[in-house]
Amino acid sequence: MAITISRRIPLPLLPLLSLLLPLPAGAVDWLVKPSLRLRESYTDNATRAPPGQAQSDFITEIAPAIALIGTGPRLRVDLDYSWHKFISGQRGNTDDHQLHAAADAELVKDWFFIDTHASVSRRNISPFGPQLIAELPDTDNTSTVRTTSISPYLRHRFRGLATAELRYTRNTVASGGGLLSVHSDEMELLLSGEPRAGGWSWNASHDVRRTQDSKLASVRMQRSSVGLRYAFSRKWAATASGGMEKEGYASTSGKAPAGRFWSLGGVWTPSPRTSVAFSTGKRFFGTTYSLDANFLQRHTNWQLSYSENITTLPTQFARLGDRDAAQLLDQLWRGLFPNARDRRLRINAFLRYANSLGPERGAINYFSHRYFLEKQLKLTMARATAKSTMVAGITAVDRTAQTASGIDSGLLPDMEFGSEDRTRQIGSNVGWSWQASARTSVNVNAGYASVRSLSVPRRDNNITVTAGYSRILQPDMTVSIDVRHTRHASNHGGDYRENGVSATLNMQF
Repeated sequence: MAITISRRIPLPLLPLLSLLLPLPAGAVDWLVKPSLRLRESYTDNATRAPPGQAQSDFITEIAPAIALIGTGPRLRVDLDYSWHKFISGQRGNTDDHQLHAAADAELVKDWFFIDTHASVSRRNISPFGPQLIAELPDTDNTSTVRTTSISPYLRHRFRGLATAELRYTRNTVASGGGLLSVHSDEMELLLSGEPRAGGWSWNASHDVRRTQDSKLASVRMQRSSVGLRYAFSRKWAATASGGMEKEGYASTSGKAPAGRFWSLGGVWTPSPRTSVAFSTGKRFFGTTYSLDANFLQRHTNWQLSYSENITTLPTQFARLGDRDAAQLLDQLWRGLFPNARDRRLRINAFLRYANSLGPERGAINYFSHRYFLEKQLKLTMARATAKSTMVAGITAVDRTAQTASGIDSGLLPDMEFGSEDRTRQIGSNVGWSWQASARTSVNVNAGYASVRSLSVPRRDNNITVTAGYSRILQPDMTVSIDVRHTRHASNHGGDYRENGVSATLNMQF
């Protein structure tokens, strides 16, 4: 049963949200959905041991949860929290928390805004070795990562001149056992000029960020840029940008990670449903390329992107997960589910299932204190009808370390030295759900993730295939049965196979 609150009905969470986001609560509609999941699982390899050493186990999971959605003209809140208690004969009794929360608000109309998000999730420490399986307790290669972000900003349109935005962002990333503890403070000024006669427009930005890692000296990044855009027609436009940047870290190449940069590109928009933006240029690490293409059909949405950038793994952890897939589904389901709250709940439920039983969607983000040059190619497709939903993705990621590897020796004491100096990953994932009848549905998910070290001869492959059947017993009660096959192979040993079956009872209140 969903609890819908509007106008001035009190709710225990409202005072806290009102402190964080001081808006008139009566202008917001709240949807609160408590739930409880009871799951009994059997696995033939509870500890992901090599052949001949596998031990079976029965695992009981108790997971109370709450979903909270707030919608209003000046406030949006989306929170999904669950606590998981695992009772296992092989790993003992353990528990963990899962949280995905985001909110944005307009505090002063047309002037003052704020964005916030937080997450708690289980993550792989290394891309090599046993990988996370959501239904099983953690291995030694798993840890809990907590991220928070708060970003107040001023934005205003000065008619006839430009739109100005001044934004401050505070990000934190921390993990269990103190393996990671990173925070950053960033100040960014953005200017977007009003279109001029003849098709000209301009933009400018200045960005300063200071990052403090508990294992490293603080790093200061600074970047300034100016961009131009000229529209030849309604379909074609040319773009150009240039500026100065300084990353601030101590590079192992001996060359300072700083200098001038430039790019030239174009934008093709043949219709409101199709757009392609591309560019090429130069930065201190070499020639760069970028691509961002979107194609929307009646039931299918495609997104293709390519990017090259300097990044860190804590930065990757801090990003909102499944943002691309969620946006694609949101566009497709607007006609089928006009209510934004119902649509959001359906998207969360689908992505939760599609991700919980397979390898990480895209690249495996592992623990590291180092800076990397990341080159990423990503294709995401979503297809949705009244009866079925499918999300598929392919990701290729090449990461080259820009700083020394010694700092990571404490994170990965058993890992071969230098194995993460350069890695190449290929990941794919397909999740499909079919509504067989008003009360029954079938879910299938398949995932593949391959990570290869280009600095030492190592390659690990991970495959997971799952299938499930669910039936609505009552409006607030659903039962499901799932089967799973997982396989891990490595040329450094440690291969394992795992098969599991689970019965789950979900209750909403």
